Amino acid sequence: MTTTLITGANKGLGYETARRLVAAGHTVYIGSRDIERGRRAAEELGTRMLHLDITDDASVRAAVKVLEADGGLDVLVNNAALQAEMSDGAVVVGAADLTAEVMRETFETNVFGTVRVLHAFLPLLQRSAAPVVVNVSSGTASLSRAATPGDPARAYRGVAYPASKAALNMLTVKYAEAFPTMRINAVEPGYTATDLNQQAGTQTVEQGAEIIVRMARTAPDGPTGGFFSATGPMPW
Repeated sequence: MTTTLITGANKGLGYETARRLVAAGHTVYIGSRDIERGRRAAEELGTRMLHLDITDDASVRAAVKVLEADGGLDVLVNNAALQAEMSDGAVVVGAADLTAEVMRETFETNVFGTVRVLHAFLPLLQRSAAPVVVNVSSGTASLSRAATPGDPARAYRGVAYPASKAALNMLTVKYAEAFPTMRINAVEPGYTATDLNQQAGTQTVEQGAEIIVRMARTAPDGPTGGFFSATGPMPW
């Protein structure tokens, strides 16, 4: 039985990923900062709820103890994120208005929170026979695309969110190099309608979750240290 933890999974892409992995036979823990929302989601999905605030050391340590007592962890999906620069479906904080506070708030969850979770759960993952890490990134993180005229990543006005996801991509490469027995990849789910972007996305969570689910089921001889969308490898 494969045990999987998905952070930020009481709604959106995390919720849909949990639903699909349960159907695939995984034992799924949905990490949720909001206890009541997490409980409702777990009841609906048939998963286990894990109270988890990735910005809080004590919360992450407590979550590790739960998984350790329950037998360990095989798959970690780092899905929890925020997009502080958006409001009402539009970017309201572009380069001209970017402040250190907006950047700090974004990185606290999208980068530092992910590192906190990775660091805490690595010992459990290392005990797994087939450990997998999926970092949910974004096409806006691609430096190649952001530098290409006419590409949607270049058209995106925000700075903090793509910068945080570019940092997440670098974490993916470095962790994959440091832990060659693990399958560690970043994924681009596409512009999906979720609360992250105030439902402004152009595709469904079912479409967006496809690549997350696929990479969560990566075999021990599968790719690692890559960046993938549903259609294939993404440019860094």
